[in-house]
Amino acid sequence: MIGPDIISEVGEMFKAQFPGRKAIIISNDSTFEAVGVKVAEALAASGVEQDEPFIFTDPNLYAEFSYVLQLDARLSRTRAIPVAVGAGTINDLTKICSYRNGKRYMCVATAASMDGYAAYGASITHNGEKKDFECPAPKAILADTAIIAQAPSSLTAAGYADLFAKITAGADWILADELGVDHIDPFYWSIIQDGLITSLKNPKGIKDGNLEAIEPLVEGLILGGFAMQGLRSSRPASGAEHQFSHLWDMEKHTFEGHTPSHGFKVSIGMLAVTALYERMLNTDLSNLDVEAAVKAWPEAEDQAQELRQMFADSDFLSIAVNETMAKHISKRELRRQLTMLKVKWPEIRERLSRQLMPFSEVVRRLSLVGAPTMPRQIGITRTRLKESFRRAVCIRRRFTILDVAVRTNMLDTWLDEIFGPGGMWEIGEIQ
Repeated sequence: MIGPDIISEVGEMFKAQFPGRKAIIISNDSTFEAVGVKVAEALAASGVEQDEPFIFTDPNLYAEFSYVLQLDARLSRTRAIPVAVGAGTINDLTKICSYRNGKRYMCVATAASMDGYAAYGASITHNGEKKDFECPAPKAILADTAIIAQAPSSLTAAGYADLFAKITAGADWILADELGVDHIDPFYWSIIQDGLITSLKNPKGIKDGNLEAIEPLVEGLILGGFAMQGLRSSRPASGAEHQFSHLWDMEKHTFEGHTPSHGFKVSIGMLAVTALYERMLNTDLSNLDVEAAVKAWPEAEDQAQELRQMFADSDFLSIAVNETMAKHISKRELRRQLTMLKVKWPEIRERLSRQLMPFSEVVRRLSLVGAPTMPRQIGITRTRLKESFRRAVCIRRRFTILDVAVRTNMLDTWLDEIFGPGGMWEIGEIQ
């Protein structure tokens, strides 16, 4: 359910989905005070019995496995159905713990901050590494847009950026489809892409808390979760832009003592990928020297050795090697793939051009909603961002524009255009 002033319907929705069951609210202290109390009152008004709420009090709460164990200990002692009241962290913790304790759960969304509400799986930090744990989505979601409109504007901006990223994620899926790597599923494509432009059209209204602007944003984010849930893959909603965010997570990046939000990291990643796409679209790949690219392509063991050097000082070397080797192809297969790219380039370029927005327009919209548009706003220097292009391609086996840039041997050329004199992010005195 999505709409304004519907929090009072929580109880009836709960009873319809979980007839005869008790509820237990899961939240943190500030969110419980602002919204959780209203949820408890609505449940009580509908005659739903409740266990004492489980409230996280740590001000630095995040989706980390130690908090999973805390919630596990509580849920293992009750048959009550969890009702997550919160945003991404509360939802992910409740999602994984509900599954671990043999329960389904309900979610009351309090911010339009990410697309994970309806997604299958939870992203949890375990032993210092961000991992995706398999677990079902909530059985019911209620999103009161009047409450969501009152969330901190930074949360809404993060959600807008996460939804905006479906533009570049879609472009990556087009590339994978055209080159026969990962074909587009029309049903799941349409779930996200059909209403995407409408959901993104009013960034200023979204920042200002306009309910008519926020409702399609919330709907778009939840639909993204449905697509990932149905396909059991984040492919419809996540491309190269998310690989930047995942890389910085794995590098344990912090800024001013805090980890930048997922949406804010994705905001910079999306701009980086948009810039790379503009360089690609300005290159006539109909004239690509396929044989030169094939000659430059390393054998698997040579590439693995390069990775051992690149990630020698990291604690995720094995991930980089395993993920990259999973998508490594032979020189023969590369020749076939690049020949296909060269022959089909006019058609591919046209599809990508229809999908993408100009870099300047992306910057304008992100600025209006309050999301970062310069890497320094999340503590990333331009030099580090340039290096992140080379590293991000290695940490996920998903085929994206980063792989095309590497396989065509054009990555360095395009990065020099982006970060060189006159480029979008010229490296100089301003980092």
